[in-house]
Amino acid sequence: MQHILFFFIRNKNFLLFFALFLIAISFTIQSNSYHTSSFVSSANFLGGGVYSARSSVTDYFGLETENQKLTEENTYLRSQITQLQRFSEAKIDTTITNAPFYFKAAKVINNNYTQSKNNITINKGSRDSIVIDQGVITTQGLVGIVNNTSGGYATIQSILNTNSEINAKLKKDSHFGTLVWDTRDPNVVQLRQIPRLAPLVVGDTIVTGGKSTIFPEGILIGTIKDFVLTDDDSYVVDVHLFNDMTNLKQVYIIKPTQATEILNLEAATEDAEQ
Repeated sequence: MQHILFFFIRNKNFLLFFALFLIAISFTIQSNSYHTSSFVSSANFLGGGVYSARSSVTDYFGLETENQKLTEENTYLRSQITQLQRFSEAKIDTTITNAPFYFKAAKVINNNYTQSKNNITINKGSRDSIVIDQGVITTQGLVGIVNNTSGGYATIQSILNTNSEINAKLKKDSHFGTLVWDTRDPNVVQLRQIPRLAPLVVGDTIVTGGKSTIFPEGILIGTIKDFVLTDDDSYVVDVHLFNDMTNLKQVYIIKPTQATEILNLEAATEDAEQ
């Protein structure tokens, strides 16, 4: 203990200078939007590099599990192709590019789920045409929305984030609500503002509502675990997620091909009504 005190005494001038330097840097970043943006982008780049290196080591020991998941996914996709071919005499055209959404794969290199505002880091960024407000899913269901990018990496605002609000609905009858998280359980989120008339049944499926350009309609989210009627005469529904949000490896970024046209049209309509 005495040696530690002597160290601080001998270096008090340097330590004071260093503390003031950090405070000055912090004030500069917070007071200037350009510096803030640069700092966040640099932090993403540096953090992404560290997470990527760590992920490479852990992935090596999880290859058997990942191969099993890929086998299951390929089996599912093959069954979907077979079903489509039954309803069409023509061969499926895999060169079609005018679909409203297409997908890009990425690997999760860091995943937070123990905080109130959780984010996920992936190994794709702006150089891969990843931009803010793109939806992210897995083959099991919903993950979140891209909220920041650097050249080679991006962060995703997880659905396990108190800032997250996503349009969702009951699959069987299309009653809509807002998907949020109460921070209590990483496997359970809440669907709010479901009207009292909705015929809720434990075990029914919840999917995305498609009321935005971020997610297509019908992306799986989870099943009804429980529900309670609130004072405003609407239900809060506990939804047990299909995804294991504590064990994410491979994700798919949803890239809407018609989002710009839709948003421009809506903006022009709003301007015309003002």
